[in-house]
Amino acid sequence: MSLQHPIIAVTGSSGAGTSTIKGIFEAMFTREGINAAIIEGDSFHRHTRDEMRRIVEEDEAAGRLGLSHFCPEANLLEDLEALFRNYGAKATGQRRHYLRDAAEAAQLGLPLGSFSAWEDLPAGTDCLFYEGLHGAIQTETVDIGHHVDLMIGVVPTINLEWIQKLDRDTKLRGYSREAVQDSILRRMHDYVHYIVPQFSRTHINIQRVPVVDTSNPFIARDVPTLEESMVVVRFQNPRGIDFPYLLAMIEGSFMSRANTIVIPGGRQDLAMQLILTPLIWKLIERRMRAS
Repeated sequence: MSLQHPIIAVTGSSGAGTSTIKGIFEAMFTREGINAAIIEGDSFHRHTRDEMRRIVEEDEAAGRLGLSHFCPEANLLEDLEALFRNYGAKATGQRRHYLRDAAEAAQLGLPLGSFSAWEDLPAGTDCLFYEGLHGAIQTETVDIGHHVDLMIGVVPTINLEWIQKLDRDTKLRGYSREAVQDSILRRMHDYVHYIVPQFSRTHINIQRVPVVDTSNPFIARDVPTLEESMVVVRFQNPRGIDFPYLLAMIEGSFMSRANTIVIPGGRQDLAMQLILTPLIWKLIERRMRAS
């Protein structure tokens, strides 16, 4: 953690909805005039898409559990921790981009699913913002969460997470439903051991719970909408959270526990703005006092 150079991390599984929360943060940064260095978790994968596919095929042909992006071995976690450490100390570091957009890859003359060159972070940023799989991970060799000032976990119910992943990967990434289902099954061990434990460390967990039938996610043809959901927001430490204000501002919300507020899904954006904006400004004001 750093007084002068705060770090915010949004972490969650593939298909969990971290990109949606990232979009809310980016809108807040723009509205509040906060200059954030954005870090994509996918850019710290160790292998390109083609390399990963070959490794998985070789593992499965040999009867081994295929490598997944959830596990430390498939990622540059030491480099990610070094980035967080350097940013916290001096607001410096390097980043790159994972090329999942065909037009961007073509412009750079690189294959889809590969990486751009490493580049220095822009100078003069107010904070670092990370969105990806490992924003709060702790292993025997790294402790990335130790460097983060505000950790947000995005954790929909598991069936909803699978429905969202199936929808995204088939419609946007061209995979078959069978391939996505195989990926979900192959990743389960790593999901339990490397993704789930992070949500015991995060400062806030955001869990979307559908109120429609998701009992068989592998035959679902539509993703439940926000209006068909409730959103559970759990605070690790509720001290300083103005729950009466939130309840008054978010119609239909209620407290389910002393540290947990439940909001209608259609009001998620408003709720996130009301909850997160004061927390971000606490970090920025602390930074300005320490400068």
